[in-house]
Parts: sequence; C-alpha cells; structure tokens
Amino acid sequence: MIGQGNPQISTHPMTFDDLVMKLGQDPKNFYKNAQFEKICGAPYMAPLFDPQAETINEARVCVDMFEYPNVPGVYPVVWVTAREAAELCWAEGKRIGDAHEWEGASHGALTEPDYFFGLSVQQARSAHNAKHERYARYSIGPQWKPGVCAASSFKTSQCDGGSFGLCGSNTYPAGSFPECKSPLGVYDLDGNAAEHMNLPLSPGQMASRGSSELGVTEMKGSWFIWDRVRAHPHWSRWRAPFWHGSRVLDRRSHRNYHLGFRCFKDVG
Repeated sequence: MIGQGNPQISTHPMTFDDLVMKLGQDPKNFYKNAQFEKICGAPYMAPLFDPQAETINEARVCVDMFEYPNVPGVYPVVWVTAREAAELCWAEGKRIGDAHEWEGASHGALTEPDYFFGLSVQQARSAHNAKHERYARYSIGPQWKPGVCAASSFKTSQCDGGSFGLCGSNTYPAGSFPECKSPLGVYDLDGNAAEHMNLPLSPGQMASRGSSELGVTEMKGSWFIWDRVRAHPHWSRWRAPFWHGSRVLDRRSHRNYHLGFRCFKDVG
C-alpha cells in the first residue's frame, strides 16, 4: 500500500509539469540551498536551531525540507505506518523526528524538549497545549491563510473514512507552494500530507538522543483539504489527541491516505 496513493482513484490537482510552469524552472533547482546542504551534508534538508540563542552554523539536527521522499516536485508517500516511517528513515542514515523537533521546525525555533514525562499521553498533551497556546502560530505565520499551502484539494467523494479502495490521496507535488515555508526554511508542514512523529514518554524513548526504542505515535500538521475542512487545531506546537495511538514501532501502527512523514538527521 505504501506509495503516492491508490492510483485508481487519486486525483492530484497539480502535475510535475504544472509545477515547472509555475516556478519557471525545475523544482529541484528552485529549492536547492547550498548553505543548508553544506551544514546538513545532504540535499533538501534544513538546519534546526534557536535563532534567539544560536546561529545557523550551530545547528545539530536537520530536517527534510519536504515530506518523504523529500524530492521537490514528487507527490508525498502515504499509506505508511509509523514503524515503516521510522525504518525508512533509518535505512537512509536518518531517523524519525521527536515531536518537539517538528514543532520547532514549524514555529521557527528549536528549543529544549518539553514532554511532561510521568503523565499519561493525554494528560501530558493537555499540559503542553495549555503552556503553549498563547504563543500559537502556524508555520506560515500567526494567522492561517487559505491558498498559501497545499491545502485546497478535494477529498474523494466516496471516501468512507479511510479505506484504500475508496479514499484517494489527492496531494500536490512537494514544493507546489513556495510561500508555505516555516521561518527555518521547511516546506509543506501545513497541508499536503499529515506526518508521523515520535512522542517519547520518557527520556529513553527520544529519537533525538539516539533511542531505537521510541515512544508512541503523534500525527503532526494538517493535510490536503485543510482550506476546506478544518477539523481540529494544528498550530505549530499543538499536540494531537492520541488518535489511532500505538507505539511507533508497533507493526500494526496506523496508516491512511493522507498520512506521511519526513526524516531528521543529526549533524556535527
């Protein structure tokens, strides 16, 4: 099932050729960033750091600029479980990200981890959201702006909630919206696919500290119909309820038609 959606029913609103015409050049060239590549040691990755306390050259982790496979102009991979996402990142010499890393990439500052260890998943979520709500912002700014991100597609009319046979993955090519960029230069955090992330329940489950045990699943961001259906909050540091929750490495972890992922990489 892993791929860019069921090809029999998915209707992508933009093609690669459409994107080339929109950008005026090949998206791979449009999004090439020599400074980022030098720091991260890999193409199409952005350094994460806290601009209030560090310089970009002090970044110790980078994130894929786009959803997997992190190639500008390619539709994101969906129908992937959290376990498969973690394993694919490991296979490429990268790793799945911790929730606070995704949040920092979106908000514009990678700050210290904030997990309220010792509480239940839902209690920790509530405490975290209450702490950060007054600083809420999206990757694109303090207010949501329809049309800025890959969020104006349509849900397949017969979609029953999540079946491969009835729900198309009507996504855009990665990088279709150049203004859908976080302050740290990360694209499509809002719109296109939602994203698997690791939510550690203890310090020993943090991917950012080298753990291969990992915690539980967290779904980040919005998806390709968000301009039309805004079913829940999703500001940068918002943590979701434990929807379809499991351990990240559970072989039965959740997959669906609008859920993908992106990888992180330790540097330095």
